[in-house]
Amino acid sequence: MVNKSERIPPYFVFFLVVKVQTGTGVLGFQRLIMHSAGNDAWIAVIFGGIVCLLPIWCMFNILHSHEKDLIGVHKQIFGKYIGGILSMIWIIFWLMLSIAAYMTYAEIIGTWLFPQINILPLSIVFAIVIYYAVSGGFRIIAGLCFLGVILTSFLILTIYFPIGYAQFHNLLPIWHHSIKEMAIGTKDMSLSYLGFSTMLMYYPFIDPFKKAKKWAYMGNLTTMLFYSLIMVLTIGYFTEAQIERYIWPTLNFWSSVKIPFVERFEYVGITMLMFSIVPIICLTIWAAIQGTGRLFNVKSKKITFLYLIILIAFSLSLNSREEVNSLLNFLGNAGLYLYLVYIPALYFITLIMSKRTKKGRDFHEN
Repeated sequence: MVNKSERIPPYFVFFLVVKVQTGTGVLGFQRLIMHSAGNDAWIAVIFGGIVCLLPIWCMFNILHSHEKDLIGVHKQIFGKYIGGILSMIWIIFWLMLSIAAYMTYAEIIGTWLFPQINILPLSIVFAIVIYYAVSGGFRIIAGLCFLGVILTSFLILTIYFPIGYAQFHNLLPIWHHSIKEMAIGTKDMSLSYLGFSTMLMYYPFIDPFKKAKKWAYMGNLTTMLFYSLIMVLTIGYFTEAQIERYIWPTLNFWSSVKIPFVERFEYVGITMLMFSIVPIICLTIWAAIQGTGRLFNVKSKKITFLYLIILIAFSLSLNSREEVNSLLNFLGNAGLYLYLVYIPALYFITLIMSKRTKKGRDFHEN
């Protein structure tokens, strides 16, 4: 059981969901989606957000039915060994999400701010910050997510500057792409929405958990509206031919921001995004650490050191844009199956088990 002093109120789930879904993906998701869905990409973004409501609903029902985190659910349904293997898949997935978030941000720093930067010292500094936050417990991480949302929310105001140059007739005609193209665009958008599955591990820390469902839905829908707004502006600001040339279109938006006391606002934006990246890394790596500790009964300090060493090792081994893209594509495809296939399947198994248990109880009572 989690001590009451370590729990957080349900409304914090809103900030946990919003923050884990809005990281460096905000800077470059447009190009990938528009490659498939063109000027209908904003519809694919909305579809992606709506589709995410299904696994969120399933997660809440699974957790409410078993009153355990994912590790406990797996052990109860599948047993120690098969359940342990399934739990390890999720642990590796969360760990890889944290690595992908860091690698993307490090690549942006190396491309836009410091082209000659040595990645090792930067990785060590990040690892120290992450270790300090994770060692403080889940409440510290939840607080970082809250601050991350608050401190970076002003960046949405920067859309005012490119709006004057946008040609919103680029949105027309609406829905002239095939269903297959829209489906591919929706799938490509899935990576930006990943991360809310950490809810499967911080379930015991929410008090009361039953009231958290509406906040999770609101968080997901807020993220969907945010991404949709950015996408609509991107379609108006760039042509489909232009967007293919930009890896991070949002940074090009920020290049158009003209403030008397700031010469290059994109530098400010990239720096402020650190308040988004650190909470995402902390939350996803915490989920992996929590899961490993619960699965193998190992002290979290040892696991934290191990996973941070793995993060640093990956930061040194993935040096090219192609390698980072391969990692992101793998996580996007893996997340699609875990969220839209495995989670609903786990819910149906839980539903069948609960009905059998209820029938057995009624039989013995009669």
